[in-house]
Amino acid sequence: MATFQFDLVSPEKLAFSGQVDQVDIPGVEGDFGVLAGHAPVVAVIRPGLLTITAGGNQQKIVVLGGLAEVSDKGLTVLADVATSVAELDTAQFAQTISSMESSLAGKQGSELDRAIERLDHYKSIQHQLNATAMH
Repeated sequence: MATFQFDLVSPEKLAFSGQVDQVDIPGVEGDFGVLAGHAPVVAVIRPGLLTITAGGNQQKIVVLGGLAEVSDKGLTVLADVATSVAELDTAQFAQTISSMESSLAGKQGSELDRAIERLDHYKSIQHQLNATAMH
């Protein structure tokens, strides 16, 4: 399988850089996979699990939004936050969800809609992490 360069960058660090076989990205308009030779595209990513496949191994990274750009040079993801599943503090993540739920009462209109959407994304990540832990 052909490989391509993938860089995952967050404000804190370069979370990943190397040759990969495939990257699956949680896009705002739907999840999508990138393989070598993918057409150029810029996409907004939503909070979710990004999966990197390289040499038959998979690595899952929690991303909390950002941008993905596919070009002839490869794929670059600029993530608001990028944390490997192995490094994620699940108790802190659950606390963040609880705080988000508590803050809903003070929101109205489109602000409430955005907060609910973000909360749903976080809960989806938590569900995926719990499902992964059972396997």
